[in-house]
Amino acid sequence: MNKKLLTLAVAAALTAPAAAMAEAVLYGDLHVSIDYASFENDSYDGWGLNGGGAMPGKDNRDNQIGVKGSEDLGNGLKAIYHVQINVQLTDEANGLTPNDNVARGIDNLVTMQQTYVGLSSDWGTFVVGRNDTPMYTSTAKLDLFSNTMADYNNTVGFDDVRADNAVAYVSPSLAGFQLAGAVVVGGGTTAGYGSNNNANSLADAYSIAGVYKNGPLFASLAYETLGNELFMNTATSQGPRTSVNYISDNYSKWRLGLGLMDWNGFTVTGIYEDQAASDSSFDKQMWQLQAGYSFGSNMVKAMYGAAEFSNLDNNDYSTWAIAFDHNLSKRTTAYILYNQYSHDLSNNDWDGFSIGMIHHF
Repeated sequence: MNKKLLTLAVAAALTAPAAAMAEAVLYGDLHVSIDYASFENDSYDGWGLNGGGAMPGKDNRDNQIGVKGSEDLGNGLKAIYHVQINVQLTDEANGLTPNDNVARGIDNLVTMQQTYVGLSSDWGTFVVGRNDTPMYTSTAKLDLFSNTMADYNNTVGFDDVRADNAVAYVSPSLAGFQLAGAVVVGGGTTAGYGSNNNANSLADAYSIAGVYKNGPLFASLAYETLGNELFMNTATSQGPRTSVNYISDNYSKWRLGLGLMDWNGFTVTGIYEDQAASDSSFDKQMWQLQAGYSFGSNMVKAMYGAAEFSNLDNNDYSTWAIAFDHNLSKRTTAYILYNQYSHDLSNNDWDGFSIGMIHHF
């Protein structure tokens, strides 16, 4: 009897009025890779899977499942929603606990990504929740190596933020121009350093970006500030994101992105970012060039990037990568890539390659 009741309940849910499921879209990306890496300092030399464990680009393999949709509220106004989670297919976490190892697996493999609710109309889109900042999205499409070993966050050091407690607005496109802004409400929490009741502003962090798109042409300019209260007033020579020493002001970034996107098969992109603490304890400049050429179901691509510190010696580095993509279908891509990273301190050098596959649904 219970099985029959369960079957009837499922059938009733599936045959509910279409309006109850209006424009609900289920989607996802599944990404696996077999990796090899060799570190100059002999910390690791061998194989890995999906960017886990000691592999460069750890946690850069996105395996996400999401649902998004909208409800028509009339007069051109829509309620919109987006719920997205990340599912790690493997998690080699170096045995941090007795039950945390590659042979047994662990259970904390699901994390939240973009999750928000908002309103959309001719005047733009307004959302509240967990979201990528405008700086993050301003150049996301310019990284041809996104979510691989050679992802530009991992190799060059561009600093993308996905913020909790975000309130964001995106304008409609006007002659190709679009503006976006977001504030992050502190609420007594910090950027990974415990609670802090001084993080009490409506905008303990804020991010703004302007984007221009016209055919293959793409340009963006973005600025972002994370207030010092989010770091408990702390920083190190490696930057405010991993901090232990006191600073007196905020951590700010600005980023310029340029691209010629899929023009007769060619794609060329360039990105520049400056990161700095306002008290001059940290100052870093980064840039990257990428190029790709598509032919048939294939694409060859390459990138070169570098970073310099204005106030630190022997910390500059450079990186380059080449790759070949093959589209097995409209939704499935296989790739092979090689990546090399060179640091002023030679024992920080590494190189590696990946063979991977990405499926979109």
